[in-house]
Amino acid sequence: MALFKKRTVGKPGEWYYCLLHQKVEEGPECPAKDRFGPYTSREEAQHAMDTARERNLEWETDPKWHDDGTPRDPEA
Repeated sequence: MALFKKRTVGKPGEWYYCLLHQKVEEGPECPAKDRFGPYTSREEAQHAMDTARERNLEWETDPKWHDDGTPRDPEA
C-alpha cells in the first residue's frame, strides 16, 4: 500500500488550457507549469491564449507600469 496517494488537483467542470500540448483539458492532466486555468467553461479555456494576449497588450500599454509615464510600444 502506498504511503502517499496521488491527489488530483482540480474539480470536475474545471477547464484548463495546456500550453505544452495546445489543447483544452477538463481537470488538470498536465503539470501546473504547463497550463492556464482553471476556467469555468470549455469555451473560455479555448480562448486562453487570446485572453493572455489581450492582457499582455493592456499591461504593455498601461502608463502606470512604466517609469517615464509613456506607454511602451509592444512592437518594439
